[in-house]
Amino acid sequence: MASVSEAVTTTPEDVRSLVEQTLAPLAGCIDRDGLYPADFMHSLGAYGSYSRHIRNNGYDFGAAVDSIAQVSRACMSTGFCHWCHSALAWYLDNAEEPATRAKWLGPVASGQLLGGTGLSNGMKNVAAIEELKIHVERVSGGYTASGTLPWVSNLAEGHVFAAVFLEPATGRKVMALVDCSQAGFELKQCAEFIALEGSGTYACHFDKVFIPDDQVISHDAATFLPRIRAGFVLLQMGMPLGVIESCIEIMEAMNRTHAHVNAYLDDPPETLRDELEDLRMAVNTLAEEVAGSSGDALFRDVLQVRERASTLSLRASQAAMLHAGARGYLADSPVQRKLRESYFVAIVTPAIKHIRKELARLEAA
Repeated sequence: MASVSEAVTTTPEDVRSLVEQTLAPLAGCIDRDGLYPADFMHSLGAYGSYSRHIRNNGYDFGAAVDSIAQVSRACMSTGFCHWCHSALAWYLDNAEEPATRAKWLGPVASGQLLGGTGLSNGMKNVAAIEELKIHVERVSGGYTASGTLPWVSNLAEGHVFAAVFLEPATGRKVMALVDCSQAGFELKQCAEFIALEGSGTYACHFDKVFIPDDQVISHDAATFLPRIRAGFVLLQMGMPLGVIESCIEIMEAMNRTHAHVNAYLDDPPETLRDELEDLRMAVNTLAEEVAGSSGDALFRDVLQVRERASTLSLRASQAAMLHAGARGYLADSPVQRKLRESYFVAIVTPAIKHIRKELARLEAA
């Protein structure tokens, strides 16, 4: 496995080849049967895909987003897992506790140790959408945590994830890493989803789980989250970029035989491709800024691009379905899968409604 200190030597073409040879043949089983592609996820780490955006590789967020897009183009469930893990590496790279960064970043960034982001509840709390669901108590050498998170993704036994906890005694918010093998912690299977099966999504139950200080990312998450929020959201752009690209490819394939009738539909592939390229340009511009700034202006720009990506994903998947016609309704058709994936792009934290709430707040500030 590559270590966090090694430079990335693989190329986007290498990742695309890995995806086409290893992941694409599994996409149907991942979607229908809930297969979690653990071997592929570890392989991405060996290709440097989880460490492109951290300081040792010069904060190359553009390359990180592209890697997630390559995966999402074939299977967005796995692209989502890629994002979860990449976001976790981003938190650890910015950890305020040196012992936490020293112990955990290398194994996570190399893909030797897999894990999830777990920040949906924390991000919604910052936006005044919901209360923090896990409470902690300060004890000697760390914290004890109790409560339940309804679902966290890219998990399995032996995985780790980050979460934000409330310390009621002080009112402080603490962000820390959770080891799924710790005593008092339990993963419980969630209900079956219409999409994103195979994403390792579980309910997380804490019963006085001890979290040592060398798993604490920040003892003051209220000030830490604004520093990592732009990177958290920008990394998500790989999911819509991949889904939109695959929808356009489906439309182009359908037009080889049905262009004479598909010409009467809205959103032809040429129009969507132009808009996709505009999105890519915007992402690449923001990728140059996201590691060095945590201000509201940058976050607003990232949120605006993320909202555009959500709406374009919905348009592209609908257009792909209409271009495919009845063939898109086949149970093994990738077209209906893209439609379901695009809705997840629009509702995963931050959802469209969450984004618009934040944009309204930023405009009023």
